[in-house]
Amino acid sequence: MVAPILTAAMTLAEMAPMIARWFSGDTENSNTTQMIAGRVVDIAKKLTGTNTAATAVEVLQRDPKLLIEFQRTILKLDRDLERAFLQDRMSARRRDMALVAAGKNNTRADVMVVSAAFGLLSCLISLAFYKDAMPGEAVGIISTIAGIFGACLKDAYAFEFGSSRGSKNKDLAVMMSAMESNNH
Repeated sequence: MVAPILTAAMTLAEMAPMIARWFSGDTENSNTTQMIAGRVVDIAKKLTGTNTAATAVEVLQRDPKLLIEFQRTILKLDRDLERAFLQDRMSARRRDMALVAAGKNNTRADVMVVSAAFGLLSCLISLAFYKDAMPGEAVGIISTIAGIFGACLKDAYAFEFGSSRGSKNKDLAVMMSAMESNNH
């Protein structure tokens, strides 16, 4: 069952779609998702001067000026969340650089990457050799697991080598925005 605060936040995300990406994944069990949903709902209630999320939604749907102000505020929240995400990744990269500078290995990361690669390879070999002998449900489950292992490897590569050009441009824009706001 989805928490009422998350349901309200998803409704509000329809009015400010840029925040919807923070609600993807395991929305019900994620503390971060619940926290972000709470902030979105609180912003709506504060802007509209209402006490409930449902009333805030109604007011925003009726008042275009308040809706625009809500979208601006959510845009700022999205920028702050993205900045926090980037800072977290930078902290992890700094940790890795410090380990290398100290002549140490990041064994934990190495084990994670090797395990993901082994898991992906195991799934692909199982599918290649035993696909015909397995029921369709098992093939589907193993394919899903292979996708998860592939996503883990993709994330590891993105962490180690950076991500796509579009993502780098977005990261640069966020950093420039952060620098501008610090200068003002």
